[in-house]
Amino acid sequence: MTPGDASDLVRQRHEKLAALRAQGVDPFGGRYPVTHWAAPLAARFAGAADEELRGAGPVSVAGRIVALRHHGKTCFAHLMDHTGRVQLYARADQLGDEYARFTDLDVGDFVGVTGELFRTRTGELTVAVKGLAFLAKALRPLPEKWHGLKDVETRYRQRYVDLIVNPETREIFRLRSRLVGALRTFLDARGFLEVETPMMQPIPGGAIARPFRTHHNALDLDLYLRIAPELYLKRLVVGGLERVYEINRNFRNEGISTQHNPEFTMLEFYQAYADYGDLMELTEALFVELARSLRGTLRLTWGEHQIDLQPPWRRLRFFEGISEALGVTVTPTTDAAVVARAAQARGLARGDGPLWKLWKEVFETLIEPTLVQPTFVIDFPVELSPLARKSRVDPLLVERFELFIGRRELANAYSELTDPVDQLARFREQAQLQARGDDEAHWLDEDYVRALEYGMPPAAGEGIGIDRLAMLFTDQPSIREVILFPQLRPEARGPGGEAESTS
Repeated sequence: MTPGDASDLVRQRHEKLAALRAQGVDPFGGRYPVTHWAAPLAARFAGAADEELRGAGPVSVAGRIVALRHHGKTCFAHLMDHTGRVQLYARADQLGDEYARFTDLDVGDFVGVTGELFRTRTGELTVAVKGLAFLAKALRPLPEKWHGLKDVETRYRQRYVDLIVNPETREIFRLRSRLVGALRTFLDARGFLEVETPMMQPIPGGAIARPFRTHHNALDLDLYLRIAPELYLKRLVVGGLERVYEINRNFRNEGISTQHNPEFTMLEFYQAYADYGDLMELTEALFVELARSLRGTLRLTWGEHQIDLQPPWRRLRFFEGISEALGVTVTPTTDAAVVARAAQARGLARGDGPLWKLWKEVFETLIEPTLVQPTFVIDFPVELSPLARKSRVDPLLVERFELFIGRRELANAYSELTDPVDQLARFREQAQLQARGDDEAHWLDEDYVRALEYGMPPAAGEGIGIDRLAMLFTDQPSIREVILFPQLRPEARGPGGEAESTS
């Protein structure tokens, strides 16, 4: 469809809008008494004989016209509602003056119809239209039937059209909704309490990320959109809510890609009297339950990978992975020059900065791409985990894991640091990094330290990216496919200031 064609069709629809008003018809009607929805109607009468259909009485359905076929004095149409489609059949001798209005409908218009059920010669359940109510005039045409809406950028930018014309898109978001519900069911059944914590925070804590800044006029106070709910959720554990979770929106002022969106959804939960080992077992049980309820199998396809979620999952120690990747034994005390030479031999050039940044680069570049099957990477260096409890085996490590599936990180968890003295010291180290220009360093949160001083029980906490979880269970390669309205660059404009369309 060229821009000129689209303009002509829009003009024609505006003319029809004016004609409806001239006839005294409200082109944007009100309430309609729906008695049946398309899919349940089809299921209810799937095997019904003609006599049963005739005895069912009139039904009233409403939705969007998505197909029209004219045959002189008869007309077939398909109406789509939120459950599916149902066929309509209109005859001039049955509808009288209303028949012309029915045949003048455009694909995209919303109508309500009342009529009797019957089955066509091809066996399709159909409503014989006896009454018609105009509910909404569509002033823009939908993409052409056989072309559809294929341009990826347009699909994301005009998600409302994508949802209309691509049923697979609707299924993705239906499954995502079921996924979130299943997460709640799993945690509620284990005694967790769902809570809400502030999205605007005076100190952006709980993660290593660059925040968005805003300003509260009445308080004349700079605030930050949260990068994580962690420190507030742990305050609640201090207060006696010993199992809490939040399905939360987080904001990180960072890049946009097929794996990252500045606004994203996380599940974060905390369990008192537990450690990261307990959460590994809990995470395996959670994924198994999700897979069985959402997909009916523990074997999933994600892009080119075949994923097997059957526990137990592999556990890989951080420095074992580094050693394997570099071909030399690396520990937290290995000399930086040794690590740098080994990294250079693998094509990594060490830049300025502390050794832990090189460990991080080796991990992200050489190890992450190998983690296809579910793998818990465990026992990270303390430098990479300012909020985690130190290992009881090696104080240079922390009790932390990251879960990788299909080469992507899906979860991050650790045994919590509950020692306020240790926590304050780590915060001060992070503050020094921030003072030297590291804008992703943790901020010093004195109130959080004060909360720990009142006493926090041993606990473990975990964050799971719901967007990436949805990618896994819907077999989608891009995070934008599972976010209804992903962040995009400004829309390109044509010479006249109109948004350019590629549909």
